Amino acid sequence: MRTVRMPNPATLIPEAMQALFGVNKAIMGAGVDAKLLAISHLRASQINGCSPCVAGGAQQARHHGVTDEQIDTVAAWRETPWFSDEQRAVLALTEAVTRLADNPDPVPDEVWDFAAKHFDQKELAALLLNIAITNAFNRLNAPTRQQAGAKW
Repeated sequence: MRTVRMPNPATLIPEAMQALFGVNKAIMGAGVDAKLLAISHLRASQINGCSPCVAGGAQQARHHGVTDEQIDTVAAWRETPWFSDEQRAVLALTEAVTRLADNPDPVPDEVWDFAAKHFDQKELAALLLNIAITNAFNRLNAPTRQQAGAKW
């Protein structure tokens, strides 16, 4: 286990933490199934190697009724039978948006169109905000070496 470099930056600027949690609250109230938001959060956090967000994301997913099979295999969702088309659309969008620099066309039309087939614009906005806020938390936690299980 590596040594934590500093407290989570958002805890040092309470107004920032409040704002981040405010965005999260708005996302949760936008009408997208909490299971979908949870698997998106978990997948982005896995990609970014954010241990507190992976641990918290798995816990959140369980709380919202995501199955153990889904939680255990979200990193390999393409190769498993446990995800619906709607969940696959969310996971594909999450991966594309989290890995923007990996492709010349960061979110290919096929990924966007598959998501747009399942979600209206407000729901897509909530999903994109969820991915963005997850990536923000990941980018605060990972460089400062926050640890899973630590309390803020």
